[in-house]
Amino acid sequence: MRPIGKLPPIRLIACFTILLGLCACERETYTSWSCNSSSESKIPMVLRKAKMEFKDSRLDYCGSLGNLSYFDLQCPAQINQSSTIFTPASGLLQSKGQEYQCSAL
Repeated sequence: MRPIGKLPPIRLIACFTILLGLCACERETYTSWSCNSSSESKIPMVLRKAKMEFKDSRLDYCGSLGNLSYFDLQCPAQINQSSTIFTPASGLLQSKGQEYQCSAL
């Protein structure tokens, strides 16, 4: 019988790989952006899970239509009536009547 503290190298590597995989599942993914408008510059914006953090607001993701993503504090019944519209492909952000050009960091 083999002592408990001595695992064969293959089992030890397998256990380590499984443990590392489980730890990686809990990592939070996010994208940081820097946005500019005609009157403001270098405004940070972060997309984290189903939230947008922009100008001291945490907006919920309401859905997408085509390449437009819609965000709001409280999602309306018609998502195209959301307060914030973001086009990730071009970096165009429209929020409360103001337009921002954003670039990923």
